Amino acid sequence: MKVLLTGANGLLGHNVLKRLLEQGHEVHAIVRRASSLLITHERLSVTEGSFLFAPVLMQAAAGCDAIINCAGVTDMSYTNIDTYLSVNKNGVDVLMDVADKLDIKTFVHVSTANTIGYGTPRHTADESYRIQKPFSESLYACSKKKGEEVLEWHYALHPDRHYIVVNPGFMVGPYDTKPSSGRLLQAAWRKPVMFVPKGGKSFVHVADVAAAVVNALTMGRHGQRYLLTGENMSIKEFYALQKKVCGYFQLAIPLSRLLAMAAGRFGDLLREIGVQTSLSSNNVAQLYVKEYYCNDKAVKELDMPQTPVAQAISDYFDWRGKNRRRIVG
Repeated sequence: MKVLLTGANGLLGHNVLKRLLEQGHEVHAIVRRASSLLITHERLSVTEGSFLFAPVLMQAAAGCDAIINCAGVTDMSYTNIDTYLSVNKNGVDVLMDVADKLDIKTFVHVSTANTIGYGTPRHTADESYRIQKPFSESLYACSKKKGEEVLEWHYALHPDRHYIVVNPGFMVGPYDTKPSSGRLLQAAWRKPVMFVPKGGKSFVHVADVAAAVVNALTMGRHGQRYLLTGENMSIKEFYALQKKVCGYFQLAIPLSRLLAMAAGRFGDLLREIGVQTSLSSNNVAQLYVKEYYCNDKAVKELDMPQTPVAQAISDYFDWRGKNRRRIVG
């Protein structure tokens, strides 16, 4: 297939690009700077510019059979929801308009697991769970939910097409250039003492997510959402696994929620006076939630692999060690 890929220079975008090329697809990527891509290939063509600008997008999408949208504003420091909506919702509108004009019938949209309610260690959440606090008050999660609603509207208009939404969990692995999720790993790297919040996440190898995203081009059911998640574990358990994989000593001490929320409220005050920071009471509250999900639907219908998280941690640090000069931040 000829596939238009947005967000190709991000953690998931790079891994999706790699997977597409490995499977023989031709990829048209649209990025602001071609130099931000770490992968080159004879079957990869790059258009520089913003995909929010319809003429540039039309040029990049010409001749494509499918669109995979990995683009998204994820920075948790913004205080204006319009900053998120510009890409996470309005960008989907622009992409769907181009898909209509060019009669592109296959569309895979990457959202987030946070638009789906979380479960518990005993009862993990599936795709039917509704968004819950504190994520229902997160500007990022709400903007991604708005993006999903754009797709839902188009589902009804085009029952003959193949539109799928995927909802990844906490992705770990190579090509984390900024870094994004890698910040959690780096925060604990070789620290003898680590204060750890009491929440948890569904950690997943980014390559497994990429495989499911690419499989969604031809697999899955029109109009469905798929949780692309992995191993559910507390942040403390994750750090214990990281120190085992990487071979260093670390004492993990539970971080008091009261102290953490006090820091979060201080962050709220900073944001109110115009200081851009990701420290806020809502963002801190998210660190005390056990975001546990079930990926059975994606494993069954999208043939999603299930690589151990220990391998994802190893792959992240191996890649980072080999690419230090190419990493931003």
